[in-house]
Amino acid sequence: MVNVEPQSEIGYFQPGDLIIGGIVSLISVPGERNNFRQHYDSWISETVVLTNNYQHALALAFAVKEINENHQILPNVTLGFHIHDSYAKGTCHAIMVILSEQIRFLPNYKCGIQDNLVAVIGGLNPDISFDLAMVLGIYNVPQVFTYGTVRGLNGRNEPHPFYSMVPNEGHQHMGLLQLLLHFRWTWVGVIVSDSINGEKFVKMIVAKFALSAICFAFLQKVENLNMSDIWDAMDQLLELYNIAMKSHANALIFYDENILILRWLLYLPEMQVVTVEPQGKVWIMTIEMELTSLHYQRSWDLQVLHGALSFSVHSNQVLGFQHFLQTKYPALSKGDGFVKVFWEQAFACSFPDQISDNEPEKICTGTEKLENLPGDIFEMSMMGHSYNIYNAIYAVAHALQAIQSYQSKHKATVNGRRVNIHDFQPWQLHHFLKDISFNNSAGDEISFDGNRELRAGFDITNWVIFPNQSFHKVKIGKLDPHAPPDQVFTIHNEAIMWHRSFNQTLPRSVCTDSCPPGYSKRKQEGKTFCCYACALCPEGKFSSQEDTDDCYKCPDDQYPNKDRDACIFKQKTFLSYGEPLGISLAILAILFSMITAVVLGTFLKHRDTPIVKANNRNLTYTLLTSLLLCFFSALLFIGQPEKVTCLLRQTAFGIIFSIAVSCILAKTLTVVLAFMATTPGSRMTKWVGKRMATSIVLCCSLIQTGICAVWLATSPPFPDADLNSVKEEIVLECNEGSVVMFYCVLGYIGFLALVNFAVAFFARKLPDSFNEAKFITFSMLLFCSVWLSFVPTYLSAKGKYMVAVEIFSILASSAGLLGFNFFPKCYIIALRPQLNKREQLIKRIK
Repeated sequence: MVNVEPQSEIGYFQPGDLIIGGIVSLISVPGERNNFRQHYDSWISETVVLTNNYQHALALAFAVKEINENHQILPNVTLGFHIHDSYAKGTCHAIMVILSEQIRFLPNYKCGIQDNLVAVIGGLNPDISFDLAMVLGIYNVPQVFTYGTVRGLNGRNEPHPFYSMVPNEGHQHMGLLQLLLHFRWTWVGVIVSDSINGEKFVKMIVAKFALSAICFAFLQKVENLNMSDIWDAMDQLLELYNIAMKSHANALIFYDENILILRWLLYLPEMQVVTVEPQGKVWIMTIEMELTSLHYQRSWDLQVLHGALSFSVHSNQVLGFQHFLQTKYPALSKGDGFVKVFWEQAFACSFPDQISDNEPEKICTGTEKLENLPGDIFEMSMMGHSYNIYNAIYAVAHALQAIQSYQSKHKATVNGRRVNIHDFQPWQLHHFLKDISFNNSAGDEISFDGNRELRAGFDITNWVIFPNQSFHKVKIGKLDPHAPPDQVFTIHNEAIMWHRSFNQTLPRSVCTDSCPPGYSKRKQEGKTFCCYACALCPEGKFSSQEDTDDCYKCPDDQYPNKDRDACIFKQKTFLSYGEPLGISLAILAILFSMITAVVLGTFLKHRDTPIVKANNRNLTYTLLTSLLLCFFSALLFIGQPEKVTCLLRQTAFGIIFSIAVSCILAKTLTVVLAFMATTPGSRMTKWVGKRMATSIVLCCSLIQTGICAVWLATSPPFPDADLNSVKEEIVLECNEGSVVMFYCVLGYIGFLALVNFAVAFFARKLPDSFNEAKFITFSMLLFCSVWLSFVPTYLSAKGKYMVAVEIFSILASSAGLLGFNFFPKCYIIALRPQLNKREQLIKRIK
């Protein structure tokens, strides 16, 4: 038999019918010291207590106390616990102590009275949790609860159940991503521990962050340090400090199992070993991190961490826990082997039996109050990990309660004796534990999913550190994976206190200053996609938000403003009587109409004079009437397009102009045929007369009328809105329906004009007394010139100016016909009446 010695382990034990084990990470003993410098050696040359972690043990004790005092849970059964530390001599040693008797340390032996161990709560980090699961599986104690993070432990095919009081870490990764996207921090720095857990963390975030356009300004790994390794790692810390402080990234993610490295990193400026001035940063912590100060860090400035953001497992304050802490004193802490070492380091004192004669120290009275300690030494409110431990104890209790109820219901017996709660085997607890669901005293529902992970979310907290170094954690949001999609991630910006260097404005963490609205991002060669240049949106496009990847077209009824950062509604426009151009054209049309009417009246008044009677008087009246209607038809093009005006515009213009040009053609042919008929024996005599002229006018006009009828029957014009021709306007216009038919109408008029011009040109040298051919030639030359220039001008014009071009062409060509054909005759009628006599005309012929 092995030689054993009485235990001298530091732990926390309370007897009971059923024992729950606990593994905490509280005491750290430095390894072999190296070349430490000056007085810093004394800070790390002795046992160091992570004072805030003492709350983990107290939360377990408090939960057991509540259950034992509650007769509704496990009546007639007293729970006990045995808590041991994993840091001092390792996790495996701590487990063996829990499995041994309380008097002697006898691993692998059963002798004496063995404690009835039903479950073990422990594991602040994945390595501790895995060791627990493996060792306890050998001893058939399968109910292992971890209150820290677990990465894939349930995927390692471990032989026994493992329950995690922390939700799946993938949810935390999603929360980190949502946090960065919420604040639009796309350029972040990452510092991770150089460990297997750190490697997994990096792989997870690198894949996820890149998909959401988040880049890494730097990604630095740092070795896990013991208290005695600080000086050996000083060069690494200095390099890491320079990288972090010189980076433009203001959002820095720190991932490690404790805050030791970060505290040292931010303390370097006070040691005066760096040349780079400290910069305000937003430190983002994962759930492993708690703000704690070791005994030699009490005087270190905490302000550098002001404004940090951290994730923690969702927790609530448990009624009665603070009172439990307030009544905690060493003298009343039976079985608590942690309390004295904690008390000495928390209150910086020594109990009388620990004081050496050579070193007088502050004496611990044992009556000091925990509520007087600063938050970085000990928190009075229940921390996230403590809340997990509290819930784990209640989960075990409810499972035991279920077993007790099952035994009572089925009245099980063994050897004639009724079975009670003491007779069950620990592995049987799993059957009841996996389906457990209850509400704790804080009102939160506690249950596990299919992977034996807690169904819960994460709280997002803001670290607020006041000038007097007091510390307060403020819940500013939460991540609830089980909530509706729009409530999974919530955060309250107004509740956040940022680092003082940001003057309470939202910190920016981007590689490139945001491209303002009106610009889009442009990639830069050789740089990551988070580092880009800004390019002004091209003509006709806009961007209304910052950092848009591309510019966009406005809706058809809108156009970009001058800065190209918004769209403005286009104004509806048309050629109206209320604008100078419209009223000017209308006045011209009316003026020419009045002149035409005066000419027509003059000819009617002098209808019996030779100059009016010459060359078909009725044809002259028809021509003047058609010209009058031509001027009036121009008014159809002014004003807002309506269905009726759209139908009449081009068709009326085409038919009326065809009549006018046909009349002139008939007059020209009449002159030619009249002179040809004067030749003796000429056959042209039968063609001279009113019937021929009337036939020409009717025939030419009916052809144009037929073209217009086909147009109206197949694809008639209709009111339309042109959204694209003019950038800032919606042009209300008449859509021609069929462009081909429109140009057929114009082409036919052009054909008549060319024929007319050709005939008049060849007849221009006939005797002047009866000859109108010369004036018709000039009028047709002007007419053709106007309409030939109309086509390119019309096609190049936009909006209401297209209409204005057509009106101008109508007025100009009509005025040309009126002027060249009638003003010479009006001149003779009004000013040279002596020439308007038959004798005078005959004299000129002779």
